[in-house]
Amino acid sequence: MSKAIKEMQMQALKKTFQNMRECVFLSVNKLSCQEDGVLRANLRKKNIRLQMVKNSLARLVLQGQGMQIADDSPYWKGNTIVAWGPESVSELSRELETTVVKNVKLRDKITIKGAVADNQPVPFDVAKTMPTRQEAIATILGMILGPASQVASQIVGPASQIASQIQQISEKKEGEETKEGGGEAAPAPATP
Repeated sequence: MSKAIKEMQMQALKKTFQNMRECVFLSVNKLSCQEDGVLRANLRKKNIRLQMVKNSLARLVLQGQGMQIADDSPYWKGNTIVAWGPESVSELSRELETTVVKNVKLRDKITIKGAVADNQPVPFDVAKTMPTRQEAIATILGMILGPASQVASQIVGPASQIASQIQQISEKKEGEETKEGGGEAAPAPATP
C-alpha cells in the first residue's frame, strides 16, 4: 500500500473517530454478509456504529487522539471492529452484550476484546458495570441531598420543639388568666 493511500485512510479514520473517547473493540470470525447486515441494522437503531479497521492505522490514529492502548495490547490482535456511539461506554457495553453475547447465532462468531473508557483500556465486564452519565449524576445528587436533608432536619427539629414549648406555655398562661380574672361566675350553692 502506498504512503499516499495510507495517509488518506488515516485522515478518514481521524475524521470518523474525531472526539471519540469511549468504544468497544470486537473481533469477527465467520460472520456471513446477511448476519453482518442484520447486526449493523439492529445496532444502528440504537445509535451504535461499527467500523472494521486496519490495526496499524487505527492504532496510530487512536493513540494520536489520546487513547492509551499499548502497541502490544490484545486489542490489536487479529481483525478488529471498533464499536462506538451512545453517551457512555456502559450503555454501549450493555447494548453489545444483549445484541451479541446473548444472541445464540452471533455468540461464537463475535468476540469482544475489551473496552476503552475516557481513553483508558477497561475490561468489558468492568465497562458493563460502570454507571452511565445519568446514573452517576443521580448517585452524586443522592450523596449531596442525603446529608443536606439530615442537616435541615437537625435545624428544623429543635426549632419545632421550641415552638411547641412556647405554644404550651402561652396556652397555660391563657388558661391561668381565665381562672384568675373573671371567667364565668360560679353557680350559687343550692339552698335546702
